[in-house]
Amino acid sequence: MSVSWDIRRAGSADARHRALLIPGGMCSHEFYADLVAEPALAGLGTVAVTPPGFGGTEAPDDVGMDSYARLLAELAREERCDVVVGHSLGANWALEMAAAGYFTGPLVLLSPTFSRGDESKVLAMMDAAGRVPLLGRLVWTGMLKLLPRAMRGSLPAHRADALTAAMTGNDPGVCRRMVRRYYAYLDHHGTLVDRLCRAGVPAWVVRGEHDEIGLTEDERRGLEACPHVTLRTVPDAGHLLLVEQPARVAATVMEAVAALP
Repeated sequence: MSVSWDIRRAGSADARHRALLIPGGMCSHEFYADLVAEPALAGLGTVAVTPPGFGGTEAPDDVGMDSYARLLAELAREERCDVVVGHSLGANWALEMAAAGYFTGPLVLLSPTFSRGDESKVLAMMDAAGRVPLLGRLVWTGMLKLLPRAMRGSLPAHRADALTAAMTGNDPGVCRRMVRRYYAYLDHHGTLVDRLCRAGVPAWVVRGEHDEIGLTEDERRGLEACPHVTLRTVPDAGHLLLVEQPARVAATVMEAVAALP
């Protein structure tokens, strides 16, 4: 499967280590601009991508979770990335890269979802509405127009214009199909905690103190019991912790780099 990548590279091309940065659903690599500008990452090569199908880019034929995990793992190999950072849906793609054995390096998972019940109730309603013939596309078209404005209040004021602009150009049909496959993936596994633990890779699960994505007590205990997983909460941050607290996220990324041979 051949796709065209929209990539923003930073840092030295000769850097000893490189990180692949994957944004969340309907977002572009613009969401990583603050993180890659952090001084702590000065010696790290970074490859921030807009996933195919977002931001006006062409989607692959298969928009399932395994398909994206394979595509992103191939890109990581091509770009010589030995660390993967993912946010939200991007974090779940990163998790699946490791769980399926496509990537064996450290992961930094920013606000992943471990089960259906943890997800945003709005997304669940969008998925349900999207299954209604004729109505589904209309609902998704309207939501994609409203989403940038709805999120504006949760974005840093000096970055709001750039980040809301980066959320335009998404195809409602692609998003509807992708979310349907995403929920099928969550339903199939029930919970992803054991799947992450069995992957055996060093992983940092990082969540904002006020994150709207849930985490059950059983999931928390499972993550804390896994010897390869570090669970971390970032104060004064919500779901968009990578733009709200980029310095704290950068420090965690460098911990993952330090775990490399």
